[in-house]
Amino acid sequence: MMSPVRPPLKKKPTFVRRLRTASLGILAVAAAAGLGTHSLQAADKVLRVAMTASDIPINIGQPDQGFEGFRFMGYMLYDTLVLWDLSKDKESAGLMPGLAESWSVDPENSKRWIFNLRKGVKFHDGSDFTADDVVWNFQKVRDTKAPQYEAKQAALVAVRIPALDQVNKIDDHTVEILTKEPSAYVPYQVSFWFMSSQEHWEKVGSWAEFAKNPSGTGPWKFVSQTQRAKVEMEANKDYWNPKRVPKVDRVILRPIPEPSARVAALLSGQVDFVEAPPPDAVPRLKSAGMQIVTNAYPHNWAIKPSRIKGSPWNDVRVRKAANLCIDRQGMNKMLGGLSVPAEGHVPPGDTWFGNPTFKLGYKPDEARKLMADAGHSAEKPLTVKIAISTSGSGQMQPLPMFEFLQANLNECFFNVEAEVMEWNALTAFHRKPADDKIATSKNVNAVIVSHALQDPYSGFERFFLSSRISPAGSNWGMLKEPFYDEMLAKAANTFDEEQQNAILRQVHEHAVDNAQWIWVTHDVNPRALAPHVKGFVQAKSWFQDLTPISIEK
Repeated sequence: MMSPVRPPLKKKPTFVRRLRTASLGILAVAAAAGLGTHSLQAADKVLRVAMTASDIPINIGQPDQGFEGFRFMGYMLYDTLVLWDLSKDKESAGLMPGLAESWSVDPENSKRWIFNLRKGVKFHDGSDFTADDVVWNFQKVRDTKAPQYEAKQAALVAVRIPALDQVNKIDDHTVEILTKEPSAYVPYQVSFWFMSSQEHWEKVGSWAEFAKNPSGTGPWKFVSQTQRAKVEMEANKDYWNPKRVPKVDRVILRPIPEPSARVAALLSGQVDFVEAPPPDAVPRLKSAGMQIVTNAYPHNWAIKPSRIKGSPWNDVRVRKAANLCIDRQGMNKMLGGLSVPAEGHVPPGDTWFGNPTFKLGYKPDEARKLMADAGHSAEKPLTVKIAISTSGSGQMQPLPMFEFLQANLNECFFNVEAEVMEWNALTAFHRKPADDKIATSKNVNAVIVSHALQDPYSGFERFFLSSRISPAGSNWGMLKEPFYDEMLAKAANTFDEEQQNAILRQVHEHAVDNAQWIWVTHDVNPRALAPHVKGFVQAKSWFQDLTPISIEK
């Protein structure tokens, strides 16, 4: 039986009221940014996309703006050695050859990988892609003495390629990658590392100049951009993979962080493709003939607690109580059914789920008993302060969701406060650990940052290894537990997939049984598309491919 939706707070949190009343102002700003005017050639087939990000992701290689930046700037302008196969909607996205046609681990040395590069690939500036570019791109994010080293790109990719130690040229189309320790996850890691044109950078002389006309090998070419307004790309008709040559002539990406503004832009015909429409707008969108597309994928939206000395979350009774005081079915109803209520770190039925003994659910009486045992009551609630974003990169509808979460937890002897930030600011905050002076000065002891869990490193290592405390990974809470260090090292050294999966199931069971996080929900990646948008295949992935889309008016 579905639990009833929890009643809202009698007085809505101030930050929510302010943002909701600002909607009309944001719509006006969007119009001023040029949503209603564009000078496109009539013959062009143009796809216009409304992102949830508040600004254009950086375009020189490694993007910011979280994984939304990867989707809309990284994988569009650039390629990686190994790509995600985003062509299917019925099975989880896997890896496929990218700029490397094949790869293998050295049978005599498990810390040495050989990547055979694709021949005949050209950057957008016309230069050839070779092994020299791979080495050069590694130096740009690892070698602080290299002239092309770029600190922001280095910071953005550091947690994605932790195993990589050296990249060496064998010949023009072969490189070796040496790892610090044996790691079966190297193919996953290089899928997040983008190749910029060495020749073009050397010609223009700096990353600032490179940003004015960036050059990758991807299926889209850069045309122009206006910060906080739009970026325009054109189809790369000479793309090395003929199956992924874009079917439209151009794409325009617009950052529109406010949900109602994105909906208004779609209904008024100013955009064709909208990320994360608010659930209460879905019936109206459907009645207007818009397509609503969803698909479950490995992703979670959860509270990551601080585990530093003195943190209120160090008591497992508190963490379990929070997990038992969230009406996830009610939140799913609030979200219009556009979520999968969490039962653990990964979605129910996932390969790594296993059989945890602690069962998440809505059991407020049991939660209050745990809190009472921990010394808390209605008269003596436990104050927790959670950093949360206003929008962006898989956050779904973070402010209404936080309000719902706040109402739930406050009924179980919590006093929940918010530290609200713009998405990029929150990701920068999250790249510093829980004991950072900014977090401690603000009394923040938890953070909500959505995460895609597409591979073993992204799903487990970066969160639970003691060696991955931010900024070396995403272990923001500074969790240190020998079990994870031992088991995850064992998994990384296991090159047999089934044996590796068995180890990761044990890791997941341990995480849930010890309530390491407070898990809330999994996203289903809703999008709203105009009726004339055809051919889009929503992959079971955080990343998506716009190349199959056609415009048929």
